[in-house]
Amino acid sequence: MSGIVDSKIRKILDSRGNETVEVEIFTEYGHGISAAPSGASKGANEVKDYPEGGVDQAVKIFRSEISRKIIGLESGEQESFDRFLEDIDGTDNFSSIGGNLAVAISLANAFASSDELGIPIFRYLGGLNSKMTVPLGNVVGGGKHAVNGTTIQEFLIASHSNHVYDAIRTNSLVHKRIKERASKELDIPVGMGDEKAWVLPFDDEKVITMVKEVADEISDKTGLTIENGMDLAASNFYEKGHYIYRNGKLTREEQVDFVEGIVKDRGYTIIEDPFDENDFESFAELTKRVGDRAIIIGDDIYTSSYQRLQEGIKKKSSNAILLKPNQVGTLSRLLKTWRLAKDNGMSVVVSHRSGETTDYFISHLAVAIGADYLKTGTVGGERIAKLNELVRIQEEMGGQE
Repeated sequence: MSGIVDSKIRKILDSRGNETVEVEIFTEYGHGISAAPSGASKGANEVKDYPEGGVDQAVKIFRSEISRKIIGLESGEQESFDRFLEDIDGTDNFSSIGGNLAVAISLANAFASSDELGIPIFRYLGGLNSKMTVPLGNVVGGGKHAVNGTTIQEFLIASHSNHVYDAIRTNSLVHKRIKERASKELDIPVGMGDEKAWVLPFDDEKVITMVKEVADEISDKTGLTIENGMDLAASNFYEKGHYIYRNGKLTREEQVDFVEGIVKDRGYTIIEDPFDENDFESFAELTKRVGDRAIIIGDDIYTSSYQRLQEGIKKKSSNAILLKPNQVGTLSRLLKTWRLAKDNGMSVVVSHRSGETTDYFISHLAVAIGADYLKTGTVGGERIAKLNELVRIQEEMGGQE
């Protein structure tokens, strides 16, 4: 495989209208391009998204330092390439060049390598062991993704089908039906949050029931199994030992009981970030109680970090992990964490961010590593870019894989 011969960087906008970076890398026979997303609900242990000075400083650093230093590097040696980025940064959390710049460079390099070989990147990363994932999307949004919505940040659904298009379409049918029910009850237009999920002025208990009822209704009509889930993003409403909901507050122990009831009594099978990001013990207690019925996903508690996941495994804190490339800055770091999760029998969910671009790398990543779910949202151009790519990937795989 040839070395890098040129590169470019530009500023583009994400789905919230904020600036981000897009990087292109050219080898003698290949070309790759990737853009960095951004999150509103961030774990405290994520790498720093941009250096001091923000996006403009990241662009300046790339043009003045990085672009000339990567010329001649072997694009096919991804781990060596990513270590080179770490060395240029010189910190543990990419605070010098920014994790968003690092991830855009790292992924653009992987795309260039797969292009040079003439194969899609899911094959480049996963080979013939690639497996179609299940689309997981939010239909009601609150928390930091919406104003005047539910305390719980995301209400999720996942439709199962051998044809990924049918699963994607069924998720969108649930999304549409939620709007119909809410609009009829409210008699006012229903708005959307950052990830194009509906923002409803109802309490969390009401929405828990509504989303389950709609999922069951659409499941009956389509014949597809539809799972219900939620991302509580509980760190965002945890204050001084209590979880503060719109209609009251719960202690740590009451929060465990509350979420246990959502699984056992309401039939939810996907639970993400139900506790504060440092409360490994509550995660472990919930997993012990309902881990045979639901996947308990750690996002903020792990932030895709190998070291944080090691601690979680030691404490048996969860049976699943969320993976977001820009939480750690490079593809190699992310894959290292994934291998640790896989080796310990954990479920894996690859995820978008609330501020997204039309970059579809995570679709290929989810298929390449055989992720159980790909969390993308259900509608919206930047979300649909990833979902429609799954349809193309399944065609490349030969249909019902």
